Amino acid sequence: MKVGYFIDLHQFSILLNGVYLDIQMKSKTRILSVINNKIIIMRKISVIALAAAGLFLTSCGDKSKTASTATEQQVAEKKGDVFAVDAATSTVNWKAFHKGGFAPRWGTLAITSGELSLADGQLSSGEFVIDMKSIKVDPASVTEKDKKYTELETHLKSADFFNVEKNPTAEFKITKVSDLAAGAEGAVAGANKTVSGNLTLQGKTLNVTFPAKVDTADKKVSLLAKFTVNRTDWGIKFGTTESDPAEWMISKDIEIGIDVKANQK
Repeated sequence: MKVGYFIDLHQFSILLNGVYLDIQMKSKTRILSVINNKIIIMRKISVIALAAAGLFLTSCGDKSKTASTATEQQVAEKKGDVFAVDAATSTVNWKAFHKGGFAPRWGTLAITSGELSLADGQLSSGEFVIDMKSIKVDPASVTEKDKKYTELETHLKSADFFNVEKNPTAEFKITKVSDLAAGAEGAVAGANKTVSGNLTLQGKTLNVTFPAKVDTADKKVSLLAKFTVNRTDWGIKFGTTESDPAEWMISKDIEIGIDVKANQK
């Protein structure tokens, strides 16, 4: 663990695992040590400082499973019963953060089309298309008085992030599905499968693997998952370089939630 700090009469910053945490102080304070993510200091700090530290540590520990990434793989062959994705009830949820897990923003993306296939009653293949121009920011995630959620939506659509005019869609195509033991860490409740698929963003395709819950019943199939990816793997960068303050302030992690529902054709 990397630990660093600087002190003045009003605040100090702690560097935990490469992320600075700024905490407002009532008086000059010296940090003795950081042990097991617990901040040990010489004097009492304000309630605000304690709350901020607790939020920081909680946000770092309460995350969805990070998807493993690899190069593009061969797409699974379509076979068995085919189910058409119901665009009206399917969605992609997203959540992004500023560094340290603070000031999260979240919202949705629309799924426009797709299909899932079952072979011998088990999910075997599938794909779906995401409309990047449909990106929405939940107003509840933008609480600052000087910021508007609509401005963030416009910014996310720009060339600074997803450049939706050039890349209006994203795609996910299943490459492999296998059984998953119960109780996988960081997975959605009831996860029973490990799903791998080619995720195309910004015109770049990488294979991602994550735990998912797959249900089949009454000529319907659903795929539910939540996982974290590193946006820079797809070349999505706000700053011009790694040292650019604009890039440093925004976490590279994006939490993706997939909720796909399909009906048999």
